[in-house]
Amino acid sequence: MAALMFLSAALSVFVTTAIVVILVTESWVFFRQVPLIEFLTGTVWTPVFTDARFGILPLLMATLQVAVFALFIAIPLGTVMAVYLSEYASVRVRETVKPALELLAAVPTVVFGYFALLVLTPLLQKVIPGLAGINLLSPSIIIGIMILPYVVSVSEDAMRAVPNGLREGAYALGMARWQVALRVVIPGAFSGITAAYILGMSRAVGETMILAIAGGQNPNLTFDPREGAATITAYIVQMSLGDLPHGSLAYATIFSTGLVLFLITLCFNVAGFYLRNRFREAY
Repeated sequence: MAALMFLSAALSVFVTTAIVVILVTESWVFFRQVPLIEFLTGTVWTPVFTDARFGILPLLMATLQVAVFALFIAIPLGTVMAVYLSEYASVRVRETVKPALELLAAVPTVVFGYFALLVLTPLLQKVIPGLAGINLLSPSIIIGIMILPYVVSVSEDAMRAVPNGLREGAYALGMARWQVALRVVIPGAFSGITAAYILGMSRAVGETMILAIAGGQNPNLTFDPREGAATITAYIVQMSLGDLPHGSLAYATIFSTGLVLFLITLCFNVAGFYLRNRFREAY
């Protein structure tokens, strides 16, 4: 059993290492022909055009814009729901609502994508003038709802880990329940809640199908969420389905953009795990 568990752990490490090696190796082919400065600072991304340009800023800005708007949805709702489940809900309600909420994670993202395209976008077009049929706002809202289970679950676990002695001391001083939640529980679980936010953003940055379906596939450097734009993940899907010659520069862009996405999510996950471990050590 010890050997079996070791092999299982080693397999996960091997797969992760293989992914990194493939991304770096294939990206090296790209960066030998495209300067890194041009890649990071260019504002035009047309790798399959005759006059090819390789500025990743349009893809990167669209990716971060979607993640930020998704967090505008997930953070307030997730925090309020976590406070309710931790401080107000009965055991029966908590054991019913929390698993039901986590079922959102089991819904295929393709379903979320078509819901954003066929249901939410027409509804938003009735109240938001100038909203295009393909836009970043609708998938951002859906992604915010999709990552709610991550924010609520981790935040609620962090709040419930706050020692009851702190709550009892606050009640003894005459604080109301909402004051205990805001002034004692949330500050006491701050690192765990922050880790939940970071993990949620990491999940939003890596989302693929919702954005490929409802966000658009045109690399467009815009800060207007009413317009459509391609994110890094949507571009990878688009190019992976095409007929790019293996070994071409356009083919190598799949791995260079994948490497950027990997580094972004890695940074968020490392920060999230660091805060989570720090929180666990506090009590």
